[in-house]
Amino acid sequence: MPGSSEPRSGASGRRVIGWLLEDDQPSVRYYTLVDLLGRREDDPEVRRTRSRIPRVGWAARLLRRQKPKGYWEPREPTDFRSWARFLQFPQFGSTMWPALVLADLGLTSRDPRIRRTAELFFDYKLRLSSPFNFFTEEVCAVGNLARMLVRFGYREDRRVQKLFEWMIEDQRANGGWNCAPDRPGTLDCWEALAAFSEVPRASRPRKMESAVERGVEFYLERALFREGKRYDPWLRFHYPTHYFYDVLVGLDVVTRLGYSDDRRLRPALRLLEKKRWPDGTWAADAVHPDVGTELRKDYEGKEFKPWSLEPAGGSSKWITLCALRVQRRVDAVS
Repeated sequence: MPGSSEPRSGASGRRVIGWLLEDDQPSVRYYTLVDLLGRREDDPEVRRTRSRIPRVGWAARLLRRQKPKGYWEPREPTDFRSWARFLQFPQFGSTMWPALVLADLGLTSRDPRIRRTAELFFDYKLRLSSPFNFFTEEVCAVGNLARMLVRFGYREDRRVQKLFEWMIEDQRANGGWNCAPDRPGTLDCWEALAAFSEVPRASRPRKMESAVERGVEFYLERALFREGKRYDPWLRFHYPTHYFYDVLVGLDVVTRLGYSDDRRLRPALRLLEKKRWPDGTWAADAVHPDVGTELRKDYEGKEFKPWSLEPAGGSSKWITLCALRVQRRVDAVS
């Protein structure tokens, strides 16, 4: 049951850390060592754990389904147009979605399988001369791709930098972003800020830092979840998030960007603590698309293909890791 009043440290905290450090999911173990325990990247145990990510657990399972040319679609697209479309559709069974998860799990282009996938996006979605490129698409898709490619190791690539330029250009007057043309920003469109959070503050150009400041202010003004009528999916935790928003997504992005000490985070942080189970873990509440029945199809009219790393309703290693990351950033400045 959620709502535990147990402290973050002590026996309960040690048990949770021990659970996250288990060998079955080296991605979780790696991030626990680095993000929660402060171990260095050159630590032998960190290096050993990271080397196991593509061979054991969730990442290995995803990579076993990858086709030799780097895609996940059931068949090879036959021409340029179908390649450009199939990399995103159908949702969530095409290449974009497992690639995003693999980026989150810690894989990079040092792995040739990741390099092949990244090259598909460069070849078919990042050509300036193509009418199907990401430089003309919604910022939600652009932000996801930019975040993914930076994590894969392509931050200095000119085409990736152009994605960031497009997100800065697309920021709305109220400081947010929106995938719908000519609409004010909305909490639902978080992908640009998430992409910016992958760029170290010292490396952000002035225009990017200004966009971050305005964007974070947009989220803080709304306490990360107060926009219009109450929307329950925002109050449930999920992974993968794909392009959907929830409070944990907002907390993770805003604290990664360096705003952990802002008092306007308190309502969202209280919600985070309320959802913690008595054993110190958090659950994955639902699998996306966690929306009404009228939204069970993608933009092309095809049924969504829901999938998850962990079953909904029970303690989640990934959600618990994300929640503890947020709390650690907050504790570090309190």
